[in-house]
Amino acid sequence: MSAGSVLALAAVDALRPLPGLAGAYVAPPVQAGLPYARIDAGPELDWSHKSGTGREVRLAVVLHGRGEDRRPLQGLADEAERATLGLEHALQGWRIVTLVFVRRREADSGRGPAVTSE
Repeated sequence: MSAGSVLALAAVDALRPLPGLAGAYVAPPVQAGLPYARIDAGPELDWSHKSGTGREVRLAVVLHGRGEDRRPLQGLADEAERATLGLEHALQGWRIVTLVFVRRREADSGRGPAVTSE
């Protein structure tokens, strides 16, 4: 399995137990309660070296919610950030060498606010 796929599935497992989150998915859910998280891993960049295979993967966590008050979703985003930064360093044939938070953004998707973290 690709590094991105393994990382995305690990993120889903880390986010599912968060209180207040209805679910976490790697594909757009057909039917999901709000708020939910959508995980996207990619693109993968080659960081291989003489003695091994390596990848750089950007993991995006998008939280979807509804309502004018964004504070509950922002609090959930804080929890999601902590959960993903705590991912295990050994994942099904891959090893996380460095895990860095890059950015956080809030956007209104037209169906309610969304918070994106990479």
